[in-house]
Amino acid sequence: MQFALNYSPQAAGLLDAGALDIDRFKCPDWPDLIAAARAYRPVYVHFELRTDRRHLTAEALDAVACWREETGTPYVNAHIIPARDAFPGMPFDTTDPDDERAVLDCLLDGAAALVERFGAEHVIVENVPYYARPGDTPRPAVLPGAIRRVVQETGCGFLLDISHARLAARRLGMEERAYLAQMPGERLREIHVTGIGRDRDGQVCDHLALAGDDWRWVERVLDRVRAGKWPVPWALAFEYGGIGPLFEWRSERDVIAAQAPRLAELAHAV
Repeated sequence: MQFALNYSPQAAGLLDAGALDIDRFKCPDWPDLIAAARAYRPVYVHFELRTDRRHLTAEALDAVACWREETGTPYVNAHIIPARDAFPGMPFDTTDPDDERAVLDCLLDGAAALVERFGAEHVIVENVPYYARPGDTPRPAVLPGAIRRVVQETGCGFLLDISHARLAARRLGMEERAYLAQMPGERLREIHVTGIGRDRDGQVCDHLALAGDDWRWVERVLDRVRAGKWPVPWALAFEYGGIGPLFEWRSERDVIAAQAPRLAELAHAV
C-alpha cells in the first residue's frame, strides 16, 4: 500500500532536507500546486466531485479525464453528497423517509453517471462528515445504508475517510465502531487519515494532527485489512497540511516530520 500526503510547503521542505519520504503527494486539481508538488514526488489528484448528476457536467468530467491521464491518478473519486442546492427546502437533519429516498436516488444517479463515463473499476466514492448544521451535509447522505447502497448498486469502489465516519457516527447518535462496521469495506480502495479536534473558532473539525484515539482508529481499520476482512487499498493518505487560509494554520512542519513517517511505515507494512 502506498503512502500519500497532502502537498504543503512544509512537507516539500522536509523532503528537500531528507527528513521525510513519501510515495505520492495528494493534490486538488489546481495546476500551480500540482506543478509545485511534481517537482518533489509523483502526485495524484483528489477531485472535489459530488455524487449528483447535475454537478457532473461534461466539461467537468472532461477536465477530470485530462488530469487523471496527465498525473496517473488511479481512481476518479467523488464525495457521497448531493450538490448544495439539490434540496433547498429539505431540513438538513430530516428523518422523513421520503426525503431519505430522494437523497439516495440523487446519490445513486450521480455515482452511476461517473461509472458510465469512467467504468466502475475506476470510480471510488467517499463517505463525508456530518456536523448537524444548517446548510451542511444532509443527514440522509451519511446513513450507513445509503453509503452501502451507492457502492453496491453501482459497482464502484469505496474510499473510507476514518475521521468522516467517526464524526458522522457521533452526530447520528451511533457508536463509532458500529458505524464503521456498516461501511462497504469489502470494496475498499483508499483510506484517508486525519486527527479530530477543534478549529480556531472552537468548532469540531478534522484534518488535524493525530492524537491517541486517532491512532487507535487507524490501527482498527488496518487490523481489518491485515485480517483479510477488507482488501488492501492502493493508498493510505494523511490529509494534514496544505496551503491557503483553510489549511495553513494546520500545516506544521513538526507534526508532518513526526507523524508522516509513522503512517508511512504502517501503510508499507500492510
